[in-house]
Amino acid sequence: MKLLFDHNLSPRLVNYLTDLYPTANHVAFVGLDQASDELVWNFARQSGYTIVTKDSDFNDLSLVWGSPPKVIWLRVGNKATRQIEVILRQQVMAIQVFLQDPSATILTIL
Repeated sequence: MKLLFDHNLSPRLVNYLTDLYPTANHVAFVGLDQASDELVWNFARQSGYTIVTKDSDFNDLSLVWGSPPKVIWLRVGNKATRQIEVILRQQVMAIQVFLQDPSATILTIL
């Protein structure tokens, strides 16, 4: 599962979740930490990533441009990085189903 964590999520998630998401990456690690949403979108599309974000902008882009990339929108409020880790661990099955569904474009996690 190639996940790309947006700048509004901690880069530490990549290490914390390596057992479940070994190909996960963070925008900071690919030189996109200050990039526009459009650049991040294009990188994710070209590289086969699913964007994981707390930002509604990627939801909006998905509605306009479609998929790929897919978007996992974390609508969980302000949470510590370890709490985000727990949420992503708890949702691993839902994320797997989402990523395998060719018609699914946005997964909202509340």
